[in-house]
Amino acid sequence: MSFWAAIIFSIASITDWLDGYLARKWQQVSLSGKFLDPVADKLLILSALIMLVEFRRVAAWIAIVIIGRELAITGLRAIAASIGIVIEAKEMGKFKTVVQILAIILLILNYPVIIFERSLDLHLFGTVGLWLAAILSLISAFDYFYKFWNNFKEQKTF
Repeated sequence: MSFWAAIIFSIASITDWLDGYLARKWQQVSLSGKFLDPVADKLLILSALIMLVEFRRVAAWIAIVIIGRELAITGLRAIAASIGIVIEAKEMGKFKTVVQILAIILLILNYPVIIFERSLDLHLFGTVGLWLAAILSLISAFDYFYKFWNNFKEQKTF
């Protein structure tokens, strides 16, 4: 079952990326898309994390850190939008999402794989990847808040 769950999660991740890629390529980027696409990303990642906590493949505290960051940034973007500031996803946030997706796929699979006569523990690699994703999450969160604060000060909307 883990194999099929990983396939479904991978397909969902690819279609989410493909949607954004095609929108940019065909110049169909919209203001609503800039806000809804990150929400779709978050829903995909957060639902997978919650299920992985349920299956005891992810520690609850790391899921809370990642979920907390995602909610804080979503709130920040909503506040920014309400005062006319658009905070688009940056490269760090996109890289963080890719690391999260790869880590989650490994954690969904969660079994040893034999490659070149060596056993690789996918759970270990997934856990390390999720730690890296959590660190990237916090770094990119600080970047978002910094950019928001600078835009906020420039507009003098106190």
